[in-house]
Amino acid sequence: MNKFIYPILLLLIFIRCQPQPEQKPEAAIGTMATLQAARKIMQGSSCTLVTVDQHAKPYARVMDPLFPDENFVVWLATNPLSRKVEHLYTNPNVVLHYVDASHNGYVSLYGQAELVRDTMQFDLHWKPEWDRFYRNRNACVLIKVIPSRLEIIDYNRMLSGDPVTWQPNVIVF
Repeated sequence: MNKFIYPILLLLIFIRCQPQPEQKPEAAIGTMATLQAARKIMQGSSCTLVTVDQHAKPYARVMDPLFPDENFVVWLATNPLSRKVEHLYTNPNVVLHYVDASHNGYVSLYGQAELVRDTMQFDLHWKPEWDRFYRNRNACVLIKVIPSRLEIIDYNRMLSGDPVTWQPNVIVF
């Protein structure tokens, strides 16, 4: 019987020591609570819009977004002659990054940006604070960000991510 135990133990040790394939992060459990926490961080806050130019160089700038809608679509406004518009024609993939400095948390919203010049959309998705920058709405273009992924860390709400890899909590839309 002893001659069978050692080979079985060696086999078990060998199997246990084999490297495991990297696992992709799953969407956070408790999605509603996670989305509510994300809305709290995004509420009334400026964000950083990250775009990429034709040479794959990232560019970041602070923006004043509208609060996300029920599907986490975010609207922004910009000058149609700005370089971010040129970047979005080249590559519509963007990140909106919101920071909650008081609780050491953040939300990163990944998505596709669309440039919108429809006057009906201006009426639906206009922030009064933008009036001081755009006296004439025709001299502006809206940016509609349709989310594909959201990452969040919110220590105040116990959303700290993976303690080993530091992977944040993830929601895939």
